[in-house]
Amino acid sequence: MSEFEELVCHYYKDENYNCAETIIHAANDYYHLDINEEDMKLFGGFGGGMFSGMTCGALVADVAVISKMIVQRSAKEEKESIRPKIQEMVRTFRKHMEGTTCVELKPKYHTKEEGCFKTILMGAQALEMTINKLKENG
Repeated sequence: MSEFEELVCHYYKDENYNCAETIIHAANDYYHLDINEEDMKLFGGFGGGMFSGMTCGALVADVAVISKMIVQRSAKEEKESIRPKIQEMVRTFRKHMEGTTCVELKPKYHTKEEGCFKTILMGAQALEMTINKLKENG
């Protein structure tokens, strides 16, 4: 298990955060994103696909991490540089997870014993894969 995955495990299992909160906390520590604890609360509502089975909160947090790493001021102003990177994140997540919504993912990965842990761990892996690919491609 990578250091990032260990952080994911800690935040999900020990700190009792949801999928989006877990990814953003772990990424903040691992990638030194400098997001304060108060702002982390912004991710609370994305768990369980915004509590409606829609887009997985792990993917939402993955996209937020990539955005935080790239956007200097405004994604609208920088859309030509950020668009392909976010699209890569979504493609990687979809391919790695075989879906992007909680409705698709929960039947595959959720267990009574561990909840969404496997989904979150795989979402963290998709984030790491994307960041590594973006670093390789400049």
